[in-house]
Amino acid sequence: MKKRVSKAEEKSDLEVFQDRFIQEVDEELKNENLVIFWKKYGLYIVAAVVLILTATVSFETFKALHEKRNQTWSDKYAYALSLQLQGRYEDSLKTLEEIVEQKHEIYSDLAKIQISNIYFDEGDTEKAVSELENVINDKNMNEKLKDISTIKIASYKLDTAPREEIEALLKTLASTENTWTNIAKEMLAMLEIREGNYAEARKIYEEILSSPSLSDVLRFRVQDMLSVLNNE
Repeated sequence: MKKRVSKAEEKSDLEVFQDRFIQEVDEELKNENLVIFWKKYGLYIVAAVVLILTATVSFETFKALHEKRNQTWSDKYAYALSLQLQGRYEDSLKTLEEIVEQKHEIYSDLAKIQISNIYFDEGDTEKAVSELENVINDKNMNEKLKDISTIKIASYKLDTAPREEIEALLKTLASTENTWTNIAKEMLAMLEIREGNYAEARKIYEEILSSPSLSDVLRFRVQDMLSVLNNE
């Protein structure tokens, strides 16, 4: 038996046509809006996508190139050290100077210090110290390597340079908490011993002993010095 429907539930052909028409219009409007949106922003979207893809590819390319260059300069620096150990100072200097001239970040900075080490090995202390002073005065130099250079200069000048010069070299390192703070203080204590100021030297050594970051090697050395000073 055919189910009977009310007039309210039954849709006429006209109503069905109207529903379909409205649905199609909605779809067309959506498509038209999409076209309008694309015409307005499509170029920017494409440009953005291209930019992102280009940046991604460029980053990966740069990363690979950077790693390759780092390896190249690392190998070259190691080669220079090998030449130095063989006593081929002239060849080692030439290789290190090439690294410096290329200005390749950390390896260029390391090469500058290593050049001074070669001059020390050759017994040319004046030239070695001059190279280290250039490192310290270089505004673009790695700060940690500057600290190392400062300690090296102070160690070579400690016996002969005027008190004011040694203090000027070590003052900042001794007052700033870092890797070289206690070493700088120890050198200042040795300066006081050189000047005959044993009480001041003892005070500095005791200050070093109170440091929480004190290494065992330095602790034993400081304790030995205090033992000697206490008998003065």
